[in-house]
Amino acid sequence: MKCCASVAKAVVCVAAGLAACSSDPHKGYSFGTGFPADVKSVSVPIFKNTSTTPGLETLVTEAVIKEMQRSTGLKVTAQEGADTVLRGAITDVQMRRLSVRSGTGLIQELAYQITVDFDWKDERSGAMLTSRRKFTATDTFVPATGVGERVETGQQAAAARLARDLVGELRAGW
Repeated sequence: MKCCASVAKAVVCVAAGLAACSSDPHKGYSFGTGFPADVKSVSVPIFKNTSTTPGLETLVTEAVIKEMQRSTGLKVTAQEGADTVLRGAITDVQMRRLSVRSGTGLIQELAYQITVDFDWKDERSGAMLTSRRKFTATDTFVPATGVGERVETGQQAAAARLARDLVGELRAGW
């Protein structure tokens, strides 16, 4: 008898949860992507890099493409047939000291910060879907003795965080 009551409660909870979902992600919880239904593909040309860190444009572009493929349902394709184009430029890169070892003053933890400008444009209509300036993402790494993470570790982590946040920002625009 207790088993049937528990099952009934579980069924009611699941039904209530599904009833709270919405087919429109802007009107409640949804299983949809959050992007316009008519947008099926995106092109992501290599980001421009006006920072003083060479090679970061490839890392950031690859991270954005992987995140788009992983979480959006949009097909990443060449610009010639894409519904939309996401163009970006890396404008600034900084490393900030977060902590130092007492007694020696050696750096324990650093924050790697990447700042970009980006525009997401509908190639069919010419409409700007989302445009942001000074969009920043930061992640940390530990160069301290014992752990000894290289600066590339911080770059990769910051690029991945930037990609997640940027794709989330594209979704938020809708």
